[in-house]
Amino acid sequence: MMRKMNGSRRMSFVFRWVALLLAVGGAAKATTLARMSVAQMSHAAQAIVRARCVENSAGWDAGEIWTFTSFQVQEAWQGSVSGRIRVRLLGGRVGNLTSSVSGVPRFRSGEEVVLFLERTPRDDFSIVSWEQGTFRIRREAATDSESVTQDSASFATFDPATRLFEAAGIRNLPMETFRARVYAAMSAETRRKQ
Repeated sequence: MMRKMNGSRRMSFVFRWVALLLAVGGAAKATTLARMSVAQMSHAAQAIVRARCVENSAGWDAGEIWTFTSFQVQEAWQGSVSGRIRVRLLGGRVGNLTSSVSGVPRFRSGEEVVLFLERTPRDDFSIVSWEQGTFRIRREAATDSESVTQDSASFATFDPATRLFEAAGIRNLPMETFRARVYAAMSAETRRKQ
């Protein structure tokens, strides 16, 4: 049987929920990512792919809301990855609840991206350094040329050298130049390990 709360108990209940929501919201905005170079991300990634977003879904896992995005791999630049893969990222919307985490990329069906991936314990993937490991592909209709822009080009990351937060990243870099930079980083890492 449900009891009716008196005015002071109701205000206390509402105050506790508002405080909890502010605390959770404040924590989500406190995301800090240290800046990583293409070489550092290439070293950290278990796979680097060019892929097309197929679909998104969100659900609960281990008490957290996650967004699960399926991609069709078009090219594997590093790692043995092909076909359809699933990427899991923290946050999303389930029913009336939304969990939002700064620095976590979201994808639209049909868009093409280059992703620096790491395998999760659940045998799907996450993205190395979230927005930093996400590069959106843009095709120029007039010339049919492609370029990439890193998601972190508009998200402040921490630069340990300068000890400053700055929005920095790759913007409108021709695809072939970007691909050559990634392959050079992978080659340098291979030589370093020998």
